[in-house]
Amino acid sequence: MKKGIIVASFGTSYEETRKLCIESVENKVKREFCEYQVERAFTSQIVINKLKKGDGILVNNVTEALQKMNQEGIAQVFVQSLHIVPGHEYNKLLNQVNLFKEKNDDMTIHVGAPLLNDDTDYKKVVEAIEFKALNQYEAVVFMGHGTDHASDSRYDLLEKYFRKEYSNNIFIGTVEGSVKLEDIIPQLLEKKISSVKLIPFMLVAGDHALNDMAGDEEDSWKSMLIKNGFHVEVTLNGLGENKKIQDIFLCHLKDAMKNS
Repeated sequence: MKKGIIVASFGTSYEETRKLCIESVENKVKREFCEYQVERAFTSQIVINKLKKGDGILVNNVTEALQKMNQEGIAQVFVQSLHIVPGHEYNKLLNQVNLFKEKNDDMTIHVGAPLLNDDTDYKKVVEAIEFKALNQYEAVVFMGHGTDHASDSRYDLLEKYFRKEYSNNIFIGTVEGSVKLEDIIPQLLEKKISSVKLIPFMLVAGDHALNDMAGDEEDSWKSMLIKNGFHVEVTLNGLGENKKIQDIFLCHLKDAMKNS
């Protein structure tokens, strides 16, 4: 029986970080599961359309990737999510898979969980992200994407794990979630923090990391922190570059295979 794997991420239109953070995971999947046909899918139709129009690059959405495998006679498919939390994008992926399964009962399809799925994942993520020890005047601020979905609380839980392992001077804010940088700055000031390291907590270091976090506009996180008197150091590496993070995704894929 022919078998396939679809590696499904939100996607990005930035070529360099796409190669570093998405293609690197796909290549690891191909090496680990060489007997499977491995395909890419993005869940963001906006990114798909932008790549097609701007660069002539064709990327399938999840439904299209499943259709391709079905047409090629692949009867068993595993879809591995590269999303961070099980929020709207992950649920969209699940809905697309379930709808496809209803219309194509000749295929068996299983989905691998996103990064922050259970308690062991939080511990693994904290171990995967390394930085030097902080003194009392230094802090790390992560920028997550965030969501108005209930899964946004997972960023708060992850922050607790980081603090337990490293320091209380670690903060996780989000672009679209409940905790913004404006909520974190007063805490930094109260702690008399002088130096802040900004790190993206996203699969790719794309538009949010380059502009919302590290850009020179006055409303970027870097600019807002500098305006409040902090020395700021920026790191621009997406989670997908991190080999230990890649291993967590592969572990979830293997779990999906065990449970199939």
